[in-house]
Amino acid sequence: MEEKKEETNTQSEPAPKAQVDRAPGSLRALLGEKVGMTQVFTTEGHRLPVTIVRAGPCPVVRVKSADGKDGYCAVVLGFGQAPKSQNKPTAGQYKACVTPSRYMREFLVADTKGFEPGQIADVNGRFAPGDYVDVQGTSKGKGFAGVMKRHGFGGLPAAHGASDKERSPGSLAARRSIGRVLPGQRMAGRMGMETVTVQKLEVLEVDPERNLLYLSGPVPGANGSLVAVRETFKALKRRIVKPKVKRVRKDKMGNIIVETPKRKKK
Repeated sequence: MEEKKEETNTQSEPAPKAQVDRAPGSLRALLGEKVGMTQVFTTEGHRLPVTIVRAGPCPVVRVKSADGKDGYCAVVLGFGQAPKSQNKPTAGQYKACVTPSRYMREFLVADTKGFEPGQIADVNGRFAPGDYVDVQGTSKGKGFAGVMKRHGFGGLPAAHGASDKERSPGSLAARRSIGRVLPGQRMAGRMGMETVTVQKLEVLEVDPERNLLYLSGPVPGANGSLVAVRETFKALKRRIVKPKVKRVRKDKMGNIIVETPKRKKK
């Protein structure tokens, strides 16, 4: 009789994932999504308003160098999942190693050495608690608004027979020699949907596992909107903690004031 060989169910081991190259840390900028706002209590007991931003991971779509036809150094980052249908000019901007993204933004860098298309930029090692960043986004659209809501006008007095004129802008300044209203006159119009940049927000906490940045302060735009986070353009790039120095109290005559300990009540 033929002996039956025991069949062993050997599961094939999964192929190791290809390691994705990370973009150099000299690029202090990321694209992200505004998640929402919350509050954080510090060790001193202060309550701070905090905006949570999901920054990255952002693939490097294109690298522009000063030696090439572009004439300047910049890195183009992508963010989000692109729609299925794309025209050829948009799809042609992506290399074979880069998945098409929904958004693309260009950030200037001093040197493009080490940057290649297909690299991934994330929050890990790029931002740290205490850094100051500038956040740019699109403000909420509020539709057509009057001058009181849009520019903070005080309105006209509701007296002396002036009916339905309390919220009107008033005179637009007569221009007899020109005969028209000059550009820039504050009038009623569409409010919001503008590019707004909030400068020098402090990074309170970084969550590299979930790609979250906790920023101290408000960020323009609605929840789920696109924001760009970059290192601040101000001179001070990071919060400096000064040690507390205990000063000697003196009176007007220059005598040292000795503080006596308070007695506990029995």
